Amino acid sequence: MRIMTLPCDGIGPEIMAATLEVVEAANKRFDLGLTFHEEESGFTSLKNHGITLREEVLDRARTEFDGVILGTQSHMDYPPVVEGGRNVSAGFRIGLDLYANVRPARTRSFIPNKAPGMDLVIMREATEGFYPDRNMYKGVGEMMPDPDMALSVRKITRHGSMRICREAFKLAMQRNKKVAAIHKANSFLMTDGLFLECFREVAKDFPEVETEELIVDAFAALLVRKPEAYDVVVATNFYGDILSDLASELSGSLGLAGSINANAETGLCCAQAQHGSAPDIQGQNVANPTSLILSAAMMLTWLGEQRGIQKLMDAGQAIADAVDAVIDVSENRTRDLGGSVNCDAFGSLVAEAVARESVAA
Repeated sequence: MRIMTLPCDGIGPEIMAATLEVVEAANKRFDLGLTFHEEESGFTSLKNHGITLREEVLDRARTEFDGVILGTQSHMDYPPVVEGGRNVSAGFRIGLDLYANVRPARTRSFIPNKAPGMDLVIMREATEGFYPDRNMYKGVGEMMPDPDMALSVRKITRHGSMRICREAFKLAMQRNKKVAAIHKANSFLMTDGLFLECFREVAKDFPEVETEELIVDAFAALLVRKPEAYDVVVATNFYGDILSDLASELSGSLGLAGSINANAETGLCCAQAQHGSAPDIQGQNVANPTSLILSAAMMLTWLGEQRGIQKLMDAGQAIADAVDAVIDVSENRTRDLGGSVNCDAFGSLVAEAVARESVAA
């Protein structure tokens, strides 16, 4: 299997190196036959090719690779799109139609947290919604008719809503058979109304699954008050983005948040850390690579499930277990978790934990 890697910006190259060390350990242990090919993106691509994400990279990811591991991007610092500053993350999500952004959040008893007992997954639609760079066929869905007025267009489609809701229900069938739909249909009567209509339609195909519909602001409060009550949460793009960061921070740190972008129909999957590029600590070797490591583990598990390859699923679980085993020891944690371990050293510790399990097996 071929995996494309794109270190990208900020701490991206550092956490990518740590992640690949871990994935290579799993590759060796489970005889996965993975090979890796690095592509330029972000500022490196802008310097060398005049654009942060070349279309040919997307074409290769679509046709030549089984998975993608995407580093962090500093897209707020990119030049305008017309000058080559393409949003790399959005480019992959739209270009490869990776509509399902899967973001789990769970608490660990050995990590200080604000949500005891939380173990949920937010299923976020990732190709439309409020995001102006992905809701128009041409141009962007944001405009300024005059210097003192800014307008933005939101796009919600039946197609997009149906398929993300279906993925949420499929996931719930593997978990605790509960799905909560997050909306603001009391204000966005048509857009969130359409999303809820699709949610209810899909629910008819999953009578075993318990459903709940919650207004987004009320759910944000309930997520803090009783996070343990939720299992699978499905939301449109903007709501899912905000709520997943809240859930991850409640779990102990955004740095512990794995994430994939996937399309069940095409079989394409991209692992991507949930956090940003943290340019303030770039090059200092102090970043926490856990989010990208767990994202890569999720990618392996997802590919294994889609293709019926057990050893890929086993490898994904082994990496997740190794991360927990390492951070269970306070001396092994990175600075954001109260420890003093550097980024590269943490990657080596997790890789060693994967290899030790191999010896034990």
